[in-house]
Amino acid sequence: MTSHQLQPAIDPVVEKARLTTLVEDIVAEARRQGASACEVGASNDAGLSASVRLGEVETVEFNQDKSFGITVYFGQRKGSASTTDSSSDAIRATVEAACDIARYTSEDDCSGLADASLMATEFPDLDLYHPWGINTEEAIELARECEAAALAVSALITNSEGATVNTHQGCRVYGNSHGFIGAEASSRHSVSCVVIAQKDDEMQRDYWYTVARDGNLLDPMADVGRIAAERTVRRLGGQKLKTCKAPVLFSAELAGGIVGHLMAAISGGSLYRQSSFLLDQLGASLFPDWVRIHEQPLLKGGPGSGAFDGDGLQAYAKDFITDGVLSNYLLGTYSARKLKMKSTANTGGARNLFIDSNAGDQTALLKQMDTGLLLTELIGQGVNIVTGDYSRGAAGFWVEKGEIQYPVSEVTIAGNLKSMFLQLQAVGSDVDRRGNIQTGSILIDGMTIAGH
Repeated sequence: MTSHQLQPAIDPVVEKARLTTLVEDIVAEARRQGASACEVGASNDAGLSASVRLGEVETVEFNQDKSFGITVYFGQRKGSASTTDSSSDAIRATVEAACDIARYTSEDDCSGLADASLMATEFPDLDLYHPWGINTEEAIELARECEAAALAVSALITNSEGATVNTHQGCRVYGNSHGFIGAEASSRHSVSCVVIAQKDDEMQRDYWYTVARDGNLLDPMADVGRIAAERTVRRLGGQKLKTCKAPVLFSAELAGGIVGHLMAAISGGSLYRQSSFLLDQLGASLFPDWVRIHEQPLLKGGPGSGAFDGDGLQAYAKDFITDGVLSNYLLGTYSARKLKMKSTANTGGARNLFIDSNAGDQTALLKQMDTGLLLTELIGQGVNIVTGDYSRGAAGFWVEKGEIQYPVSEVTIAGNLKSMFLQLQAVGSDVDRRGNIQTGSILIDGMTIAGH
């Protein structure tokens, strides 16, 4: 493949038909080998990634990945195997391997396919597939443009970790021995930039990125580079804080993590293993009564959209938090059976999560906070879903009288998620729409900020 060629294109109609036929053949082969039930996930993904650093090409990568994940059931004994080879011999051998595993596993009364009556029957066009017709040279030039914009912002930008352009497209098909077949083609494109600023002996780094289903909807390269550089420069001159208790404003790009911790704690796997601080909390008030957290899986063009879950169940919009109250757990078929409940069609997780705003943008939230810490970076994984204890390294800006005073580094923020949820003061209108969890900045009262 020459540098001017486009990434390998996937024709969604042809590929859906091809993978559907293969999935049906695999299910039939599993039946031939004695399995009482079978489910198959098949995918074909293609992508291009180009990175530059200081104007020079660092990497150019093409990828094309095919995979088949096969699960068979002998009653309630389960076996799984996977392959990247779609030849009939390879499929036969992989099914055989899955069957061999199933014969030797112990029975699990919660295993098996979801009920046939629950299979999805509606497959709306969710507008997820927009291949980006750029070739390698064009991808490199876009990365150069992005990085150059960053380097031009200030003489304090002294180095770069580079800019990267990614384009990806794929097709996934799930089918099972109920006769269910679901197919979805999707695309995802992104551009990111990371630069380093230096003043005297101090160095700081920061980044920015843009992501979209449709390459034409990405932010301009110059904006991505400029924002990455501005974020980096403003971190210079970081000071330490004395240990205190103060409000913390999680910037929008970090705030989704708070919602993510909630979802981890109400997920079926954590609940049936009794490893969650939110056991037996269905119907309990976890947040102030204005808070609503909900998923919208059928959102057109959404970053997490899909018509069916990993078990083939029809995806549907639902609340997890209504008026501050926990109204649903996050359940797939298996975890629902373990808990003697009904699946919420969330095998594979929630899709397009939103926490509704009740306030203005970040500037308005700084004024509302008055004095506290604006958080722009979190470090480490100090979150315990069993106890709810929360402790993370952090950096950001100290705020007084609603105005940023100076950058802050080398602090730790600590609290307990249950208390943090109840002390949620505001969710901003500055919604970060780049990920599966969409939220504005989140203001939480009274966290411990450990400095020196």
